[in-house]
Amino acid sequence: MNDVSSEKSIGYLSAVSIGIGGMVGGGIFAVLGLAVEIGKGGTPIAFGLAGIVALITSYSYAKLSVRYPSEGGTVEFLNQAFGSGLVTGGLNILLWLSYVVMLSLYAYAFGSYGSTFFPDSMQAVLRHVLTSIIIVSLTVVNIVGAKVVGKLETWIVGFKVAILLIFIGVGIWSVKSQPFQPTISSNPLQLVAGGMIIFLAYEGFELIANTAKDVKNPGKTLPCAYYSAVVFVIVLYVLIAFITVETVSIDSIIQAKDYALAVAAKPFLGNFGFNLIAVAALLSTASAINATLYGASRVSFTIAKDGELPEILEEKIWNRPIEGLLITSALTLIVANTFNLASISIMGSAGFLLIFGAVNASNACLYQKTASYRWISITGIIVCSIALFTLIWYTLNNSPKDIFILAFMLCSAFAIEAIYRRFTGRYIKKIHE
Repeated sequence: MNDVSSEKSIGYLSAVSIGIGGMVGGGIFAVLGLAVEIGKGGTPIAFGLAGIVALITSYSYAKLSVRYPSEGGTVEFLNQAFGSGLVTGGLNILLWLSYVVMLSLYAYAFGSYGSTFFPDSMQAVLRHVLTSIIIVSLTVVNIVGAKVVGKLETWIVGFKVAILLIFIGVGIWSVKSQPFQPTISSNPLQLVAGGMIIFLAYEGFELIANTAKDVKNPGKTLPCAYYSAVVFVIVLYVLIAFITVETVSIDSIIQAKDYALAVAAKPFLGNFGFNLIAVAALLSTASAINATLYGASRVSFTIAKDGELPEILEEKIWNRPIEGLLITSALTLIVANTFNLASISIMGSAGFLLIFGAVNASNACLYQKTASYRWISITGIIVCSIALFTLIWYTLNNSPKDIFILAFMLCSAFAIEAIYRRFTGRYIKKIHE
């Protein structure tokens, strides 16, 4: 019993750090400009709306994580509610592919910000070099184990959040010294669409679920970690968005939308502020990759354990799912160095909205076993559905080609599942209680 207890290496602060590290990643830095382009002066409202969707969904995650602690997190929840059939298997593989998309976005953003510290002539090549280095380096970190991951997240998240709090503190003082002139020029549908496009900035809270088996006193720690992380990030994002639209013209933000937050720091922090935010972007994307790799490796392990992916991914080395981690990292290296991820980020948000809706449905089905208020999870299903359809509506009207990316991801996930089941004949293991 003592040995088991000693393996519980993640406490409240480490769990919160993993959640915040997953959320405050590439999204707020790489996609803030896109959110402003759509939401204009109402961008803080857009971030708030996306945060509400995340907060409602975090209730289902908290209840399911306590009842079904598993390295697979979301995968296990879907299996428990709906069994390991074709639909669940397809959604599980979609989750894994969505992790690869998000990891690629974070790594791409890291490479882009890192290359700005070098001469223009070197930036194109160095972006690929830095993108690859950060993926490989943090893969090695995750191989070391959960305890190191938790400690590293606590340090990185603390440092990065401190920089963002400096931005907020000085920015609010600067805004207070000027007349407040709110301008909300977007219609309500555009505001919702803007919030859902940057929903990927909130996606990382569900990574806390993957730590459940490593968490001390999970019944109390996990719910507190979920709610603390999501509420903290909502406040952080709304304040950052508010300061950005109040200190820089909308046109300037749109022109520099790949590094909008750094530009927003210039009016009150000068070039020092620009560089400070660039450093925060590097730390943020690095910690997001770190936290997402931790979760993604366990997702692939659990999917394989349930018979939905090749059996080799079920094997563990040093009591850790190394094969799944390495394959996830390899796919991320390919995608991050091959594709333009600006439009994929929109579809990444859509993919996670679909998955989060399914998790809310899972808890609605299992509410008696998880001791939940069913109406909260049903509300989660409704808000995720509205958010997803609004995002699809906006994309169809403004960038129809991006719909094909989502369709390709969906078709690939379910095709992989169907083909694997048909031709391998591997037994699909029953879920455990």
